[in-house]
Amino acid sequence: MTHLATEGLVHAFPGGVRALDGVTLDIAAGESVALIGQNGSGKTTLVKHFIGLLRPTAGRVLVDGGDAADRHVADLAGQVGLVFQDPDRQLFSGTVRGEVAFGARNLGRRGAALGAAVDAALGAVGLTMVGGLNPYDLGRARRKLLSLAAVLAMDTPVLILDEPTTGQDLAGRDRVAAVISSAKQAGRTVIAVSHDLRFVAENFARVVVLRDGRITADGTPESVFAESGWSTLAETGLEAPESARIGARLGLGSTVSDGALVQALGAAQ
Repeated sequence: MTHLATEGLVHAFPGGVRALDGVTLDIAAGESVALIGQNGSGKTTLVKHFIGLLRPTAGRVLVDGGDAADRHVADLAGQVGLVFQDPDRQLFSGTVRGEVAFGARNLGRRGAALGAAVDAALGAVGLTMVGGLNPYDLGRARRKLLSLAAVLAMDTPVLILDEPTTGQDLAGRDRVAAVISSAKQAGRTVIAVSHDLRFVAENFARVVVLRDGRITADGTPESVFAESGWSTLAETGLEAPESARIGARLGLGSTVSDGALVQALGAAQ
């Protein structure tokens, strides 16, 4: 399993804009962590450092205790898989199956092991029957699921998802949730960048809030989305999930998911 950390991480883009401004964060192996915040808060910039696509202006990024700056992107890709928000930045193969096989093959899988990895990944996202199609024959939502399958087939200890539910219908959203659940059960670290706070509350054990490149809150969904934290969320342009707001109005406590709200309502009767 892989342990991730940052120490005083700063990333400044040309012109001097600090996308990250001294972020110190520790993510233990096997944790499920959601990064939330308004556009421009530094979420995607942060996760790109874990795969080496961006390098620190100052501070350090640690992967299993070693400085990521000393490792190549291809090396880090064996431990950390990143699914981009825009699938069209990730897809390039002529067939769906070829796309899913590419990364796993680069990590050394061959023959039956490669075929099994591709089959499992396609099955997980519901694309088994379209393996021979060109990725661009699929709609955007299914291309996004395809980019997820390509990373799943690599079986990295860390899985990072950037806005995984954007553009997905209910079935697609459920598939992503099932993938996250399976990864957690396998002991993999799962990190997501997301604006879908209902999805975050339902699927992640820890929520980290970023604003202007700094961490403003870090805790369980129950603590971050509790009424006492709403002012912090508001400063970040966010609002707690509807279930949490209903629970607070009814005096039921921190009901961060629909399931928690139903359970609290039943207990109150």
